Amino acid sequence: MATLAPDIALTASAAARVAAIAAKQNKPAILRLSVEGGGCSGFQYKFGFADAPEAGDTIAETDGVRLVVDDISLDLVRGASVDYVESLGGAAFRVDNPVAASGCGCGTSFSV
Repeated sequence: MATLAPDIALTASAAARVAAIAAKQNKPAILRLSVEGGGCSGFQYKFGFADAPEAGDTIAETDGVRLVVDDISLDLVRGASVDYVESLGGAAFRVDNPVAASGCGCGTSFSV
């Protein structure tokens, strides 16, 4: 059973971007965040679209868009927020993770 909880957040900017991409790809507006071993700092964030939440997922919803995180990854991103930022260097989803002790310069990997 999926859990709706304040353990993770999706900003309005990220929700708008997910909705736009999902509409172009004719997919549900569900962004999956997972954490994998690797990257230059030990762990790395992985984003992808999901067709539906899975059993055990935690779900954050903003403006009708859902962010889903599996229970193992949630321990490494609890309290985080996912944002979408555009800058001169490019545009990307960014995770503001209070659990991370350090991260790499590009923001895609972290250590605890």
